[in-house]
Amino acid sequence: MAMNTPRAARLIGIAALAGLAIACLLVLRPFISSLLWAVILAFSTWPLFAFLRERTRLSPSFAAAVMVAAMFLLVGLPIVLAAPTRREEIEALSTSIEGLLTEGLPGLGAWLAGLPVVGGWIRTWIGDAEFDLLGLAGLLRPHTGTITQQAVAVLLAVLSGIAELLLAIFLAFFFYRDGPAIAGRVKALMGRLGGETGIRMLRLAASVTRGVVWGLVGTAVAQGALTAIGLWISGVPQPLLLAVVAGVISIFPVGAPLVWIPASLWLLTQGQTGWGIFMALYGGLVISSVDNVIRPWMIARGADLPLLLTLLGALGGVLAFGFLGLFLGPVVLAVGFTLMLEFAGGAEDGPEAPSALPPAAL
Repeated sequence: MAMNTPRAARLIGIAALAGLAIACLLVLRPFISSLLWAVILAFSTWPLFAFLRERTRLSPSFAAAVMVAAMFLLVGLPIVLAAPTRREEIEALSTSIEGLLTEGLPGLGAWLAGLPVVGGWIRTWIGDAEFDLLGLAGLLRPHTGTITQQAVAVLLAVLSGIAELLLAIFLAFFFYRDGPAIAGRVKALMGRLGGETGIRMLRLAASVTRGVVWGLVGTAVAQGALTAIGLWISGVPQPLLLAVVAGVISIFPVGAPLVWIPASLWLLTQGQTGWGIFMALYGGLVISSVDNVIRPWMIARGADLPLLLTLLGALGGVLAFGFLGLFLGPVVLAVGFTLMLEFAGGAEDGPEAPSALPPAAL
């Protein structure tokens, strides 16, 4: 019995540590998503933080506060700029909404029916119907309960996402301030768990994350520029401001359509049916296609991974984990792909990830 005492004590200690780890996860569970976002924000903007400290000689805490304040401004400023503030803008917006509700989209049905090739089929399908939103509301009235529940769910999801983003920006302060120390401990832990392979996987994950960030930035710039071109051609007021808003919110899966869809509807309410249809087609076929082309290409280029692997990782990650999966998906597939190459004896042909951790941690 005495021989089993050390083993029993060790098992009890392991069980206690496992219980403590589970308890810690339960405590942190509501904040895991925000913590991961904070890590991504701090890591992706670390070169800017290091440049700020080098140029201004600020302390880590003060430089971190400057970075966090800049992020809050970056999130809030487009919302403030996009919101109508002048009396004339508010009255014009109110008039447009009232006209859309009462008059619908006059002439749109006749215009669609007059299209070549498909016009006859459209005329047979819609008849003499006009796009009257009040009439549509009457048809949807029996389903008001379901529509209301879905609308509330979407609103709560949006508010939850905004709150999560704001919390992540706040938490990023601590990762800026203590970044080198945290990175050093993570590197030591990975080295202890996996040796050189663990450290290499950590650097690969950092490289893929940086590639995803570059993909997001490239997508934002491209969608902002394409939105500006489309709005300017269509004659929508303030195309540059709306393009900036579209670029900022394009980091979300349905970001840019929140700009060009209302712009298309506004053109239709102004009687500019052709330009409204053009804006809708341009937005759906040109602006939104950037997500499927530029973003995967830049992610694969930044992380030095096969394009197909990156594309599947980004799309599958979003489906599995939500928007956070845009980062987690490529990282998981990249690490798994590299481990498979090493297991098969082909590590020398695998992607070489440059060191992307804070310099002080290396």
